[in-house]
Formats: sequence, structure tokens, C-alpha cells
Amino acid sequence: MPGFELVGDEERAALDALFDEGGVLFAHGFDAMRKHFHVREFEGAVAERLDCNHALAVTSGTAATKIALKALGVGPGDEVITQAFNFIATIEAILETGATPIIANIDNTLNIDPGELSALITDRTKALIPVHMLGVPAEMNEILAISRAREIPVLEDACEALGAEYNNQPVGSLGEVGAISFDFGKVITCGEGGMVLTNQAPIDRFAREYHDHGHENNPSLPRGRDTMTIHGFNYRITEMQAVVGKVQLSRLDTILEMNNERYTAFDESFADATPTRRIPTEAKPINDTFIMLIAEQETRQRVVKALNDAGFGTKNLPDAMEWHCAAYWEHALEPTQVERAAATRDLLMTAVAVPIWLRKTPAEYTALGELVRGVVDD
Repeated sequence: MPGFELVGDEERAALDALFDEGGVLFAHGFDAMRKHFHVREFEGAVAERLDCNHALAVTSGTAATKIALKALGVGPGDEVITQAFNFIATIEAILETGATPIIANIDNTLNIDPGELSALITDRTKALIPVHMLGVPAEMNEILAISRAREIPVLEDACEALGAEYNNQPVGSLGEVGAISFDFGKVITCGEGGMVLTNQAPIDRFAREYHDHGHENNPSLPRGRDTMTIHGFNYRITEMQAVVGKVQLSRLDTILEMNNERYTAFDESFADATPTRRIPTEAKPINDTFIMLIAEQETRQRVVKALNDAGFGTKNLPDAMEWHCAAYWEHALEPTQVERAAATRDLLMTAVAVPIWLRKTPAEYTALGELVRGVVDD
């Protein structure tokens, strides 16, 4: 499931090499003391892997989302539409800009329901944020059609979906801007970190300046005399994170292949014992989570117990519902938005998410599928 399962000798060696080559831990300057600009190399490698023009490394996926919103011009008085099944971070990023989060429910893909979008758009809507939750791309054809018709930009929250594709294009690169995460539970990790993705030079330029106190990094001036036109903040990552990130990125295809082997083994032995999450036809998920839908509460509880007893556990559903559903966020959302999310809460209450661990073998997932099917059929 997450890249931390594969952290090992290569990451340690990359950190040792960083210190051996000069030990510069800052992403900028100190040219005479260093052999690499690892953060810039990491950005270039991610941009190439995800087929986008620009990738900016920042401190977290949450920071990437906030910076992307700021680059789109989102601010006080604006509204941003996102989905009720989410992580609280997306809502926090919207609130940090001074804008108001507007909640759309999910459909049986467990991503944003495109059918709800048009009715939620107002003259204050400044951006749409579909979230590719738990590695499955949202239905971007419909979402992008609405955004183009209404001239509202799309910010893809791909924090949980690095490596997923939609229409054979990496998620995070389909809208005007995207955000990905490298925290310790994500597909690849450098402990904490994220990236802003875009094909639009003005968005990248603003994001680079904003994440670095407004520095323009004017090539004709030393950093201490650098020019600036906007104020910003500090969302920079370190060279240590970048060297680990580069090693982890080199493992991405292996991680996706291992995910798929285990997911397929479980799926085939589970044999449609219950309804499952619908995967859009155009989507190529990362297959790090298998979600079954079990309406009957007692059966659902027995399945969760079986998963825990077998040492696999669950992922977010049901073990972290309160952090992943807007119906619980009275502390952050207006009451009307919390109330609207009740439909999503009711759907998620039927869901059980099976994590795909790389430390488990495909054979163990075959056995797990048979076990769960037996519990459901009992």
C-alpha cells in the first residue's frame, strides 16, 4: 500500500551520499558546497513521470492544495466545491484562503457525483476540487465538461492517487492544477511533502514565488538581493526529503505492480460476494484499497472483525470515518454543508475498505478473499 513498506538501504544510502557530497540540506544556493540540487531534480523527475510541464515540491499535500488555490486566485468571498468523502485537509486548505467550502455528495464511485455539481455552482464559485479518493480517479470527463462550460478551473486532489490514470493520462495533470502528497501513508513517501502540478506557466510561477516568501529567484541577482512582487510564505521542503523522494519515485512502478497483484488476488477469490465500489470505465486505479459495500450492519461488523483478526485491518472505512466525511465536520463547515453530507455518510457507513499491504503476499490475499466471502455467506 504505502511506500514506507519499502523504505530501506537505498534511501539510507541516498541520505549518506547527500552528506558526503557537501551536506547542504537547503534547496537554494550554497552552490560551491554542493554537487546537486536534489529538490529541483525531484521536481523534474515527477513532472516527467506524470507528463506535466511543471512540478513544485512543497511541505505537504495540504500545502500543495492551498498554494494551488492561491495560484487560481481563490480568496475571501469565494466558494470552492469539493466532495463529502475526503480528508479534512482539503477543507482546511480552502478555509486557509478565506474561501467557503461547498460540499457535494459522492456517488457509487465514492468520488464526487458530477450530477450534483451544476446545482451547487454560483457566481461565487471559484474552483472545483474533485478528489481521487483512495486511488480511484473521479469521473473527470463529466467534471471537466462542466468546468469548461462554466469557465471554472479544476484543482485535482490526487494526494492519494499518485500513479493512477484517467483516459490514459496521469491524474493531477488533467485539470488546471493538481496536488499530490508524499506523507508517510501515501503511495511513495519522504516522510512529509507534496507537489503542485500544472501545465500552465503562470500558475507555476505564482506557486514558486508564494511557497518561498515571494522570492522570484532572479537569475541575475544573488538570493540575498532577489526581487519580489508578491508576499508569500515558507512551504519549502529540504534536500533530505528530496533524495528520499527520488529513490521512492524509482519504486513507483514496482509498487503499482505489487498493488495490482494483491488486489487482483483478493478480488478473484472474493468473487463479488458483496457489491463493491464502482470503478469508472476510463479509470486506471492504483489498486491500494479494495472497498466492499455491505448494507447489513451485523455482517459488516463480522467482516471488520475478520479483517482485524487476520492482521490486515481496514483503511479509513470504518476506522477513520470521522476524519474522512464532511458530515462530522461541524467545527469547520457551515451547518448546511454538514447536513448535505449526510447522504455521503449513509453510503460510507456501508463500506469496508481493505488495505493492500505490500508486506502481504498475493497468496495471503487469495486466502483473505476466501475468508471474507465465507463470513459474508455465513
